Amino acid sequence: MTAGALAPRRGMSALARREARWGYLFLSPWIVGFLLLTLAPMVATLVFTFTNINLAQGQEEPLRFVGLHNYERLIKDAQAWESLGITLRFGLIALPVSVIVPFVLALLLNSRYLRGRGAFQVLFFLPYVVPFVASVLIWQGMLNPAAGWIDEGLRAIGIADPPDWLQSVTWIYPALILVGIWGIGAGVIVNLAGLRAIPTEYYDAARIDGAGPVAQLRHVTLPMMSPVIFYTVVLGIVEILQYFLVPLVLLNGTGNPGGTTFFLNLYIYKTFFTFQDMAYGATLAWMLFIVTLAITVVLFASARRWVYYAGER
Repeated sequence: MTAGALAPRRGMSALARREARWGYLFLSPWIVGFLLLTLAPMVATLVFTFTNINLAQGQEEPLRFVGLHNYERLIKDAQAWESLGITLRFGLIALPVSVIVPFVLALLLNSRYLRGRGAFQVLFFLPYVVPFVASVLIWQGMLNPAAGWIDEGLRAIGIADPPDWLQSVTWIYPALILVGIWGIGAGVIVNLAGLRAIPTEYYDAARIDGAGPVAQLRHVTLPMMSPVIFYTVVLGIVEILQYFLVPLVLLNGTGNPGGTTFFLNLYIYKTFFTFQDMAYGATLAWMLFIVTLAITVVLFASARRWVYYAGER
């Protein structure tokens, strides 16, 4: 047999080409949807940032190219940077809660000493499937200082002057975090799946070495769960930077109390749909995209120091 016969044939076989065509055919709805509904709007908004398009102005000012004027306006816009600061400050409080609480609940649900684990899983997940706006309106009633269940419960245990959750600068962020905790069912399920994927042999080996529950958590559970934790952190950062629907429904997008809920995404929403300033709204949206990208890039760069994958050495 010659060396040429042993060399792999170049190009794809007829079967491989046919399979590739069928693969692209099945992928085509997603590809078309991505091109028309994601990539095209992104390119359009980038083009908007270099124009003066404003639907509220009508035909009073002709559409024209303005160069970097919108970016210069962004640099001088104190409200944009204040809204970004509000978003980041809220994220410093909300992100640890959104990562730690589902993880702790998953640990409890994964415990062999807890009875009725299936029922608890269903109860934790049920709020997640409730329509989002409906759940926020439910919480609006529960946080009502006059007749809300939470303040009524606090009065019942002897707290005569419970907080006005939605109108207090001090208590508004804890109130928003409470609303967020109510819908952590998906996070609990993700963490629970990660815990159940950890091989039991690791725990057996740790116990043989004399490791107690705390040592097992530190040296086995946390390293093996680090990819899941990394996943929840990334999603949590993206969700917090896009956070606006809860304050929009709870407080009608006013930014009250004292401007503490005027998040960056709410400012973008008002610029686009209230003031109809498409050019500057697109500029703010790209600012949010760049901030989100920068934070996630830093997070991915740090992952090699603390995220452990079982297939790696």
